[in-house]
Amino acid sequence: MNYLHQVQKALDYIEAHLDADISLARVAREAAISQWHFARIFKALTNETLKSYIRSRRLSNALDKLLTTDERIIEIAMDTGFASQESFSRAFKKIFDLSPHAARKLGKRNMAVQKVKFDAEYLRHIHQNISLTPEIYSLPKRLFIGMKTEFFSVDSEKNNIAEKLPPLWEEFLAHIDEIEHRVAGNMYGIIKQTPENSDRLEYYAAVEVSQVAALPAGMSQLELPATTYAKFRHDGHFDSLNNSVNYIYSSWLFASGARHNYGADLEIYGAEYNPNTDDSVIYYAIPLERKPVYG
Repeated sequence: MNYLHQVQKALDYIEAHLDADISLARVAREAAISQWHFARIFKALTNETLKSYIRSRRLSNALDKLLTTDERIIEIAMDTGFASQESFSRAFKKIFDLSPHAARKLGKRNMAVQKVKFDAEYLRHIHQNISLTPEIYSLPKRLFIGMKTEFFSVDSEKNNIAEKLPPLWEEFLAHIDEIEHRVAGNMYGIIKQTPENSDRLEYYAAVEVSQVAALPAGMSQLELPATTYAKFRHDGHFDSLNNSVNYIYSSWLFASGARHNYGADLEIYGAEYNPNTDDSVIYYAIPLERKPVYG
């Protein structure tokens, strides 16, 4: 089964349960993909979080009921999962730019469908700022030492990257010289799923070491197994890195025949990285189950 079929199975499950409570973990299980990776793929494909998509589909379903039934608005609100008619009306107006009462009064024939908006910045980015074909290579088991935090990524409506990662890197860089046996060259942002397979992630600001003699205060040891990676070059500021990751998860994974092995993704910061300008290079690597086969 490929990723598209798996995502479609999840969408079919959502459509069949719009009037019931929908667990994000259950949706991912229906797709047979881990929760974060399903959320990452879904966001890359739709530019929408899974939670916001479910809410939008429920509101679209509510609109259909408003226009085709005589159900009271409060009943439709409750069926859509809102605690009150007021909260339903606010969410409905945000999506459709008019109140539920006004939509019902306007009628189906006069409801204008909003045009799909293309993300011009993303289209420009994938043509200019990312290597569309990655370097595929394998590495042996490696050891890292770094500082760790947990965060919610852009795939979650709880996204708190801006609050969590810059302070972590600032503290790590202030103490990096305390790490013994560093392997010269790169620093790494290591992104892992948490053990409970939720939408919360572990992030390590780290360096590779040849051995672990002692752990500086506040730091953790991490071992990555022998892995095959697909490594992409991202040109530009860190703020646009998510465009590159979206390309990797939405376009490249689907076309390559490769599959993510649910291990750690790597942000790789080397000599070409400059945090203060757009004239900068970051490499982003994902771990693969096997080498992709190109036709």
